[in-house]
Amino acid sequence: ATGYGYIQADGENVLNFKEKPDLATADKYVKNGNYYWNSGMFVFKAGVFLEELNKFSPDIYKASKKAFENASRDSSGMLRVKYDDMLAIPANSIDYAVMEKSNKVKVVSADIGWSDLGSYDEIAEYFNDVKSDGKYKEDIAIDSENNFVVSTEGKIVSTAGVSDLVIIDTSDALLIARKGETQKVKQIVDELQKRGSALINEHTTVHRPWGTYTVLLEHNNYKIKRIEVKPKHKLSFQKHEHRNEHWVVVSGEASVTKEQEKLVLFENQSTYIPKGVRHRLENPGDIPLVIIEAQVGSYVGEDDIIRYEDDYNRK
Repeated sequence: ATGYGYIQADGENVLNFKEKPDLATADKYVKNGNYYWNSGMFVFKAGVFLEELNKFSPDIYKASKKAFENASRDSSGMLRVKYDDMLAIPANSIDYAVMEKSNKVKVVSADIGWSDLGSYDEIAEYFNDVKSDGKYKEDIAIDSENNFVVSTEGKIVSTAGVSDLVIIDTSDALLIARKGETQKVKQIVDELQKRGSALINEHTTVHRPWGTYTVLLEHNNYKIKRIEVKPKHKLSFQKHEHRNEHWVVVSGEASVTKEQEKLVLFENQSTYIPKGVRHRLENPGDIPLVIIEAQVGSYVGEDDIIRYEDDYNRK
């Protein structure tokens, strides 16, 4: 399994810690007999780990320390790390950053039927083992076999003359890969990052401290969202430079502020917020507030927002 880390051990002593070797190297490790898969379960004192991180990956340590020192607590007591500080932390895993380099590592072997489930190949194998009764198969298969299919949108998935494929269909992306190649999804993410794709940071449903929003439809100059606000929570007092917003209440009670004007809306009632107008949405009720938001304007990106007040200390 080339997607796992390997630990060479002499009893409990770790001799080598190798992350994701190529197939020939992994085969040699397995034949050697004193290598174990890394399950990714670590036990350490926080102070000891930070010492090792500072020793072997000081860039990560320093950036993480700065992010912690600049963090603040919101009204609920949750520690909020600033977005830019988080982005400034170099991207790496604990395996590469510390475990491969540290000489303070011991290992405990276990035969527990463990699987990392770190790729779609492992997930497909798992659901095949538990006999998912065709749930993860195509709806119509013509001269096709051994395919693993996930369709979150409930679409009819049909195949003809193909085998050993992984097909993952979600609301914002479609992946088709041959089994054994799904680790390359990391290369796809790298390519999306190079292209500046919003998929790297934003999914169709986005979680916020006040609730969630789901993008239902999007085009160059309009976007339709379903917004759900948790009881007794509110969005920031804000404005937009490039878009107008139309709000329609689906369920719950909405308290709306538009500059100095305040109004309360209930199911099937609506309001309009022109661009440049400072506004706020709040749920004063005891049940979730659900609204449909229609944005129309020359630009409907999520960064078109200027905050004046925010309960969660966001800028």
